Amino acid sequence: MSVQELAAVEAEIRGRGVEWDIDPTLDRITRLMNILADPQRAYPVVHIAGTNGKSSTARMVEALLRARGLRTGRYTSPEFASLRERICVDGVPISEERFVEIFRDIQPYVEMADAADPAGVRLSFFEVLTAMAFAAFADAPVDVAVVETGMGGTWDATNVADGLVAVVTPISLDHTDYLGSDVETIAGEKAGIVKPGATVVLAQQPLPAAQVLVHKAAETGAVVAREGIEFGVLGLELAVGGQLMHLKGLKGVYDEVFLPLYGAHQAANAACALAAVEALTGGDEPLDEELVRSAFAEVASPGRLEVVRRGPTVLVDAAHNPGGMEASLEAVQDSFGFTRLVAVLAVMADKDVATMVELLEPMVEEIVVTRNSSPRSMDPDELAAIAEGVFGADRVRKADRLDDAIDMGIGLVDEAGEFSGAGLLITGSVVTAGDARMLLKADA
Repeated sequence: MSVQELAAVEAEIRGRGVEWDIDPTLDRITRLMNILADPQRAYPVVHIAGTNGKSSTARMVEALLRARGLRTGRYTSPEFASLRERICVDGVPISEERFVEIFRDIQPYVEMADAADPAGVRLSFFEVLTAMAFAAFADAPVDVAVVETGMGGTWDATNVADGLVAVVTPISLDHTDYLGSDVETIAGEKAGIVKPGATVVLAQQPLPAAQVLVHKAAETGAVVAREGIEFGVLGLELAVGGQLMHLKGLKGVYDEVFLPLYGAHQAANAACALAAVEALTGGDEPLDEELVRSAFAEVASPGRLEVVRRGPTVLVDAAHNPGGMEASLEAVQDSFGFTRLVAVLAVMADKDVATMVELLEPMVEEIVVTRNSSPRSMDPDELAAIAEGVFGADRVRKADRLDDAIDMGIGLVDEAGEFSGAGLLITGSVVTAGDARMLLKADA
């Protein structure tokens, strides 16, 4: 397979429109799935929706399943560097050759589905990738698929699958132009993944969102498992390289479980993942405690408060909305003893940028604003104006390129001296995190 062939396939997929421009219908993806003989029904699915924590939770669910000897498929979004990252089998992105092969296999059927659309609307970028993932998992074949929604739930292309277990991570305001202007409406959209007879695992939610989700479960006859009631985090201790968790599952208590990720929000994600796997396995017996320990000890979640460099400490984080930023900053405060924190910030223009900047200000001494590689990235001049209104002009620096911004940020940290306890946080978007990881050559 040539590099040109891979590039041609990626261009064909990306040419089907930008991911964030969604059309609320499952008609096109359902038509394609029917033509492909419904590969999404060839294996049980753990379906994950929510505003923050979906990808980390998906990785934890997958780790627990693989520790039990099961072959897994994992579909997440967005990617850091390559579209292949979205489709993983046994924890590894599919190869370049396999990516091209899957696309070529389904391409004639995609074209058939395109031609059959009454309005002449082609399948979207995300719909084609979702079909590729479901087809790849059926062909592998996998024992279980862990599937993250792209945006929302009810109208998300992944919702052609019926999750045996549905997980809803914390809901907050994001994508309000598409999902609704309040948490109740957003929760109603995400509740669409809850199917009759399923088990729904609910992270702690704002009360209005929780009410919507529990009502949806009652309507569908789903079994509800709620963080803080049926399962949850009993205790946390800071540990070198992460944290030591004491977890209450649906079937037992699991003590001294090390998680190499930072923040109470990641421990909560772990509790949700544990409950989801317990629900999937059936029966009343708890999971093997050593299996749980070994699985969580191997979890990685790139771009989620990831330490990509020491001396000085450089963190990369994908927080892209106020809820995510708040959780990440709490984790920085709890897990790192920084005496001085500098931030590099690049955000999407359609986000609640002012609130994210306001959340950063109490913890961050100086901020460098810039752009990332996405066309949606806010212009640095506009971002600088917002930041100066919160930080004051003397605490704001600007760079037109992310690499220059990172160099500037490291320079500001170095000014404090080698043993000052200063650190750099690069944040604002999944794209920002991905770009920074490539620039700093972080491992995948």
